[in-house]
Amino acid sequence: MPEKFDLVVLGSGPGGYVAAIRAAQLKMNVAIVERERLGGICLNWGCIPTKALLRTSEIFHYMSHADAYGLKVEKAGFELDKIVQRSRKVSGQLNSGVKTLMKKNKITVVEGTGTITGVGKLSVTQGDQTRELEAPEILVATGARARDLPFAQADGKRIWTYRHAMTPEVMPEKLLVIGSGAIGVEFASFYSDMGADVTIVEMLDRILPVEDKDVSAHMEKTLKKQGMTILTGAGVEELKTSGKGVTAKIKTKDGKTAAHEFSHAIVAIGIVPNTENIGLEALGVETDRGHIKVDGFGRTNVKGIRAIGDVTGPPWLAHKASHEGIVAIEHMAGLNPHPFDTWNIPGCTYSRPQVASVGLTEAKAKEAGHQVKVGNFPFIGNGKAIALGEADGFIKTVFDAKTGELLGAHMIGAEVTELIQGYAIARQLESTEEELMHTVFPHPTLSEMMHESVLSAYDRTLHM
Repeated sequence: MPEKFDLVVLGSGPGGYVAAIRAAQLKMNVAIVERERLGGICLNWGCIPTKALLRTSEIFHYMSHADAYGLKVEKAGFELDKIVQRSRKVSGQLNSGVKTLMKKNKITVVEGTGTITGVGKLSVTQGDQTRELEAPEILVATGARARDLPFAQADGKRIWTYRHAMTPEVMPEKLLVIGSGAIGVEFASFYSDMGADVTIVEMLDRILPVEDKDVSAHMEKTLKKQGMTILTGAGVEELKTSGKGVTAKIKTKDGKTAAHEFSHAIVAIGIVPNTENIGLEALGVETDRGHIKVDGFGRTNVKGIRAIGDVTGPPWLAHKASHEGIVAIEHMAGLNPHPFDTWNIPGCTYSRPQVASVGLTEAKAKEAGHQVKVGNFPFIGNGKAIALGEADGFIKTVFDAKTGELLGAHMIGAEVTELIQGYAIARQLESTEEELMHTVFPHPTLSEMMHESVLSAYDRTLHM
């Protein structure tokens, strides 16, 4: 006999497990299906363990530059296996935390590979055991995986995806990073700070191409200053491995192709949604280039089947998936949530320096027909940044010149991934420059630069 539930969630990443918890809070009887580890890619192989690695490289950078703070370190060094162990321990702790949350909320965890066999029906297989589940609502939260180069699949030895890059057995001497989105730049930053000679290759005309062009330009300048080689408007046409390393044929923006030698390569060219072999085709669930098509409440074209997170398309962010899940569940429960929209989803890159943004870039705002006022304030004008020894970076704000609406905010520098939420709240509350100008920011803090950037847009800067 099939086990009956009010809701079955397929996938336990930050979209799936948060949705399951919200459903349990609303008195639903919930099962969650996971084929690997609770927490999905984010907790186990993505957001969290990479931040543990980046924290290590940040501390190593400070140790290597202790003299700038009046400190003395005889010789900074590291043990790679212990770095990896710490990252995996952090991941394991959070995985255990999700298990506790499932138990606390009385959510049934079903381990195995799930396949939707019909409307309201799901089969879960693990080894030679199969469990049949039934529920009037099935929520697909199966996430995505790294995209391989079509001519060179990752082997885990010389050609890596993010998974391999998080658990290296050796420290690369000369590393090629293919792709300069958040994942590529974060790994480039980590390995560069740990001593690797890093080259980034990006097909588009600038790194971090989804960010404001001023942020991209500043990041490229900073990474080059750190010793990285940045090749934009370039492409890897061939990648071959040997026992000694990787040979890459790279075509640069001048049209010339040359072979370059590296010890390792990381492929960070995007993701592929996990929509295959889970029963969607047989039910006629509509997809677009592999991503499931949904409305603002996670509903697909098939009644009783909803989807959230990376599997539904960009932005591919954990916090986007979580919020999508909450909206879908509350709508399912008959509440009246606002339909999900990506207009106010912050994006963060945890490199050195950090990057954070929300809303429209200056270029996108102009393309949308806005007359804009733009503010900009540099870290060098902020007392806290100078005291921290982190005076590189800036905060940029974009306003509608007619209404004062905050259209977007873009930051590069120390701890901006923590600062960006202030602007996200302001946008959610539909704040204008007037409210932001009259908000009192504490001193001395990095957040004061947020205030100064707003003032700058209206020619009222105080400290520059």
